[in-house]
Amino acid sequence: MAKGPEFVNQDTWRVFRIMSEFVDGFETMSRLGPAVSVFGSARALRGSPAYRKARKLCRMLAEREFAIITGGGPGLMEAANRGAHDGGGTSVGLNITLPHEQVANPWANIQLDFRYFFARLVMFVKYSVSFVCFPGGYGTLHEFFNSMTLIQTDKAEQFPVILIGRSFWSGLTEWMRKKLLRSRPAMIDGDDLELFTVTDSLHEAVRIIEAARDRQQAHEAPAPMRSGEGTLVGRPPRHAGRRTQKL
Repeated sequence: MAKGPEFVNQDTWRVFRIMSEFVDGFETMSRLGPAVSVFGSARALRGSPAYRKARKLCRMLAEREFAIITGGGPGLMEAANRGAHDGGGTSVGLNITLPHEQVANPWANIQLDFRYFFARLVMFVKYSVSFVCFPGGYGTLHEFFNSMTLIQTDKAEQFPVILIGRSFWSGLTEWMRKKLLRSRPAMIDGDDLELFTVTDSLHEAVRIIEAARDRQQAHEAPAPMRSGEGTLVGRPPRHAGRRTQKL
């Protein structure tokens, strides 16, 4: 790792660049209303079964006045934004700057560009009432497991996380059951496997998402205290018997 004044100065000024991404994101995304973040492979081909399903689901959600948020790229992200457009809804693309060129899909009527994955990730979580994951690679898995971490640790209220495609997701969920739940000691609790839904039914997905929105809108109890990035405020860890080391 580089050290010295130049490195320190670069990191200091980078803070303002990060701040600008949060400010632009907050100002734009706060006006969306109920939204669903949809994830899936950028490599899926137009006309493939997954593409058609993603497009259809997002049209159904847009017709029910949900905004659709994606990563703004091609493949299943394009399908989701296109479906939102078909349904006359708000279609958001949160694009990311990468070392290799990527092309933003043309179906997002709101587009934001990010340099930093972590700033972009906050926008997905903070402004969504549900996550939907279609088949995808590392990025889709990252979004899925990030949502599981937030819910499991109570840093987020439980929100629907829906995995579309039993044939694709069943291998992962069975591995979680065998390797995480049945290990000794168990690495997750049995209830943790109930934090998400695996289905092939788009109508079931819509029903789950609508029910979550209705519960949220009807909730009359005081809202829990949230941090700026949209997660729940927690308690700092205790450092019993910790030895400190001077730097």
